[in-house]
Amino acid sequence: MKPVILFTTLIVMAALNSPLESFAADAERQAEVAQRGAEVMPFSLKATTHIFTKSDVGGSQRVIAKNPSDDVQIRLIRTHLREIQTQFQRGDFSGPARTHGADMPGLAQLRAAKPGQISITYQDITGGGELTYRSDDPKLVSSLRAWFDAQLSDHGADAMDGHMHHHADMPPP
Repeated sequence: MKPVILFTTLIVMAALNSPLESFAADAERQAEVAQRGAEVMPFSLKATTHIFTKSDVGGSQRVIAKNPSDDVQIRLIRTHLREIQTQFQRGDFSGPARTHGADMPGLAQLRAAKPGQISITYQDITGGGELTYRSDDPKLVSSLRAWFDAQLSDHGADAMDGHMHHHADMPPP
């Protein structure tokens, strides 16, 4: 093989190797999170999609069934979101800590928030449920955004950014 071709091949292989290692690490983490998530969330991650949409004052977290006629998953989603709304309002973020790890970005700040610093509302939506997070504190808004980003990364194909993707049958948030 000619030296120029060999050199070029080695450069390309080295460049490709780094992202593949990163992808493998991401895939491994996503598998671990999915396994732990199954212990915390009653619905199937594979049968649902998490949609995180950031706003100027916080953002929203939608969970919808991939099959809009899957009444069991929809009921499980709604029950779970109502439960975690109550937990989060008490400062109890133990579910996300168990699923994503105690060092999850934004989590420590959300846990430390005083009652009333973050408003968390729930509503039923077509195919699932939605939690909306709001705060007047810019640091908490930043923490919510970091927390959303961590969930987007950890849930992989089972999550999407609401600003970048829209479910075919779902109005924008």
